[in-house]
Amino acid sequence: MADEDAILYTVDDDGIAWLTINRPEARNAMNAAVRQGLFDGFARFDADDAAKVLVLTATGDKAFCAGGDLKEMSATALKVPPKDHLPHLQRNVMVSKPVIAAVNGIAYAGGFLLTQMCDLAIAADHAKFAITEVKVGRGAPWAAPLPWLVPPRVAMEILVTGDPLDAERAYQVGLVNKVVPLAELHGAAKAMAMAIAANAPLSVKAGKALVYMAAEHLRTAAWDEGDKLFESVYLSEDAQEGPLSFVEKRKPVWKGR
Repeated sequence: MADEDAILYTVDDDGIAWLTINRPEARNAMNAAVRQGLFDGFARFDADDAAKVLVLTATGDKAFCAGGDLKEMSATALKVPPKDHLPHLQRNVMVSKPVIAAVNGIAYAGGFLLTQMCDLAIAADHAKFAITEVKVGRGAPWAAPLPWLVPPRVAMEILVTGDPLDAERAYQVGLVNKVVPLAELHGAAKAMAMAIAANAPLSVKAGKALVYMAAEHLRTAAWDEGDKLFESVYLSEDAQEGPLSFVEKRKPVWKGR
């Protein structure tokens, strides 16, 4: 497969963007072409005002992403990966709009990272999640936010055993939002994306920012920062359009300003 086909990017007419890892023959492992394609795809989505929500998924029914390409790692004798080695949302790639992971199979190592870093996640019922680095002598410093997503003892189990969680367990501990049969995964991701896209865009962006900001601050400081985040939302035209559309018994027409 040519490098340019390793990542596919499309946008539906309704503003839902799809970023698809397309290396099913290699279990969608991240080689240089995939990593660069993801960087480019996230940047393209964030810059596109017509694209309101992004769904990150992969080709096939076996793997979402099996992690880094171990053959490439061996060939390059990769030691400590640089911070820009692969895209890490809100760390080295800033995306202000929501990103949903639609996990269509195993999500191991770097595939776990891709799930963890997305804002929301829907998993096929046969998906599995694992941080397998402990089994191959590698590291997972990117897992630092994991105890914020799942209970600390669950994070500890994931990190030190390397054993996978099935989709139902991942849902129970809060790693994913929803589990559906594989045949329903695309539709479920689309439905969630459409529900988000129907909302006021400034409110959506501020809501996303609030969740991550709260993880950085203690309670009182988080309230103060929340006030700052939403002030521009309250002062926007959309803040008046919402109540007006209710009074006029029609759907709101969001302008994003």
